[in-house]
Amino acid sequence: MRNTDFKSEIQNPKSKIERERLVNEHAPLVKFIAQRMAMKLPPNVAMDDLISTGVLGLLDAIDKYDPARDVKFSTYAQFRIRGAIMDSLRENDWVPRSVRSKAGEVGSVYESLEKKLGRPATEAEAAKEMGMDIEGFMEMLGEVSCGAMLSIEDLSFTSDDLNLLDIVADPKGADPQAILGSMELKSALGKAIDLLPEKERLVVTLYYYEDLTMKEAGVVLNLTESRVCQLHTQAMLRLRGKMKGKV
Repeated sequence: MRNTDFKSEIQNPKSKIERERLVNEHAPLVKFIAQRMAMKLPPNVAMDDLISTGVLGLLDAIDKYDPARDVKFSTYAQFRIRGAIMDSLRENDWVPRSVRSKAGEVGSVYESLEKKLGRPATEAEAAKEMGMDIEGFMEMLGEVSCGAMLSIEDLSFTSDDLNLLDIVADPKGADPQAILGSMELKSALGKAIDLLPEKERLVVTLYYYEDLTMKEAGVVLNLTESRVCQLHTQAMLRLRGKMKGKV
């Protein structure tokens, strides 16, 4: 996909003609992001809804983009598009209450065991703590996988929060306390990821930083897609516990 720097071309983003041009030119980007995010969501989430919300994020990016800042428009637009879709998913709360309840229970067990053991608990230890055999525990992980966490972004920011793009682009234009808080939050998240068990850490790296799908990550790690999904679920539940009180 073409990743062009539009900052020198945007003369009057408020004009109707310019807005239409930018929307048409970046429509493939919206579709691409929506499709990638749909791979990480249950099948009942409609692709058309994701795309429509993504377009609203693109319009928001056009309105808020500052050509004077040293950030590509396409980069800024990606952030706003993803943020708009994430916010919509949170608002609609697509995760069933029973699934969210199970996810919370598993997360609490991991958090409690980590405090007691001083290290990440194994699957067998978590299963024992819940009074389950390992097979039943792994089956439950599969059931709660969609409810554990939308993505790692849920742990750190929403589309309206101060983000690193703004800080890098104009460090003098943002509130110093807000900058410090944002950077500390991301630092805490990075440290929490480093403390994950190796396989979970690799899944997080491939899934979020290399932007691979569960299936693609499975090929790299020589694991089944369902196993990668289980590892992702555990990683997100562990991170949720570690990030409590920080977001």
